[in-house]
Amino acid sequence: MLSYRHSFHAGNHADVIKHITLIAVIEKLKQKNKPFVYIDTHSGRGLYDLSSAEARKTAEFEQGIQRLLDNSAGCEQIVTDYCEYVGQYINQTPACYPGSPKIACDFLREQDKCIFMELHSDEISKLKGNFYKDERVAIHNRDGFEGLNACMPPEPARGLVLIDPAYEVKQDYADAVKALQQSIKKWPHGIFLLWYPILAAQRDRSRDLKKKVANLPISNLLSIELAVEQQQQEFGMFGSGMLVINAPYQLDKIMQPVVRQLAQKLAQDDKAFAKVEWLIEPA
Repeated sequence: MLSYRHSFHAGNHADVIKHITLIAVIEKLKQKNKPFVYIDTHSGRGLYDLSSAEARKTAEFEQGIQRLLDNSAGCEQIVTDYCEYVGQYINQTPACYPGSPKIACDFLREQDKCIFMELHSDEISKLKGNFYKDERVAIHNRDGFEGLNACMPPEPARGLVLIDPAYEVKQDYADAVKALQQSIKKWPHGIFLLWYPILAAQRDRSRDLKKKVANLPISNLLSIELAVEQQQQEFGMFGSGMLVINAPYQLDKIMQPVVRQLAQKLAQDDKAFAKVEWLIEPA
């Protein structure tokens, strides 16, 4: 369960859709002056060296963020802003990619707070090293699913959660639904973002996950998906998605043109697709 290292995958197509969605939600929350909290259950180290042996071994960022940076002309403003922001890190030495904790710290305001959780001993040490100077940040070396329930309801009472497990083991799917169920009961108005992979046919559990989340006692549920190539039959992640509970007003309208453009820019064959749909429409 602790073998996963996001450093092998930083900046891939899944990170692109995940982080643009995250930024869109954060910007919506910032439209009000009231403070809010950002909770990251599977934080990783927060900042990734793209020149490292791990990143170079898979080079997934080349077909993800790097490809988008090289081909971002004509994109929606939120995409070009994301590219400009990430470009500041990629153009430095060494080239880096900001994970969700770094993105949150860069986009949140002085009055907002962050809670980061990470279980892996090596990753937690790097996470603490990257954020020890930021007084807005609390970092916990604990299981993110268990930790999320323990900090519900958070203070301040506005905010969002990103649940982003590796899904290396089947239990992650069940644990994600359980964590949502427990947290929604204690914090019914929180915004919850659940990332999930879309895998080869024999291993894919995304449809079942979406059904189980849709059966929770929630008032709305938005699904945002991006696939960059034809469905694989044996192995591999060819796409990914974000489930958004209590989605901010018009998030669907913001993300619809974004995912269409990403599918065009990041397509690896003619089977790439993007989809934004309400699984539970707002009342």
